Amino acid sequence: MSTQTILGATGQIAVELARELGRTTTDELRLVSRDPRTVNDDDVLARADLLDAEQTRAAVAGSEIVYFTAGLPAKSSLWEARFPTMLRHALDASRAAGARFAYFDNTYMYPQDDRVQTEDTAFAPVGRKGRVRAEMATMVLEEMDRGDIPVLIARAPEFYGPGRTQGFTNALVIDRMKSGRRALVPVRADRRRTLIWTPDASRGLAALGTAPDAYGQTWHLPVDTDHPTYRQFVTMAATELRTDAEYTVVPTWALRAAGTVSPQAREIRELLPRYAHDNVFDATKFRDRFSDFEVTTFREGLRIIGEETHPERPRG
Repeated sequence: MSTQTILGATGQIAVELARELGRTTTDELRLVSRDPRTVNDDDVLARADLLDAEQTRAAVAGSEIVYFTAGLPAKSSLWEARFPTMLRHALDASRAAGARFAYFDNTYMYPQDDRVQTEDTAFAPVGRKGRVRAEMATMVLEEMDRGDIPVLIARAPEFYGPGRTQGFTNALVIDRMKSGRRALVPVRADRRRTLIWTPDASRGLAALGTAPDAYGQTWHLPVDTDHPTYRQFVTMAATELRTDAEYTVVPTWALRAAGTVSPQAREIRELLPRYAHDNVFDATKFRDRFSDFEVTTFREGLRIIGEETHPERPRG
């Protein structure tokens, strides 16, 4: 039996990935983290610290496919100190195992302006976390060019989604509206946004990882092509969450000022320029290759969140 291994297996993307692979493959699933937990009944758990090269190598040994989905808290010093090392150990271990390597990435390294983002968009990172992600993506591209093992990059824009989805839109808009508070919109309400439904990101990663012809390439993961403004998004959310469509636009200066007293706000300041512009992430390449993949629309996603929030209140 083949083995597919998920590194960083306790995060939301990894958990949804394990669920999807459990539904769609008969392979053994090995979940690797410092404190792994089963997702499917027959998962194999492996404890490893990705900062330790030998532990990582042992956890990956015998794998056919390795997914790197590891995450860290949004703290620049932590990213700089740990992320590149974790990725290097994962690549080295995958090469030693002769495994295919699927790297789950974000868009922090992209320019923070209004140009449409494609797989060919040149890196222009702003801030420390953006530079770390550019370094990591470059490391994976170099491994891809080396050609010793099959490698792919699966890149996702900002998350929104059910459960404990972590992202600015969930924190500032959805979670506040769920609790009856006014949504907070960063910088502008009239600029188009691209958001990815977290289960779609994981399903897309599974589709790529199990498609041999997807390797040797960078892919944008599937998104709804609607790209609503925050004003439109709040209106949709209000309908599905059954609350008021009220919001406050928080200007850049206020968000920067908040960073002087809030470590969490300080860590997101480098991303603020992107909220002043349209943010359009193009996933045409994925849609063309996986034409039967069903993307969750914004209304569908928000409806799921609404039903999760108010299970006792049937519709209609």
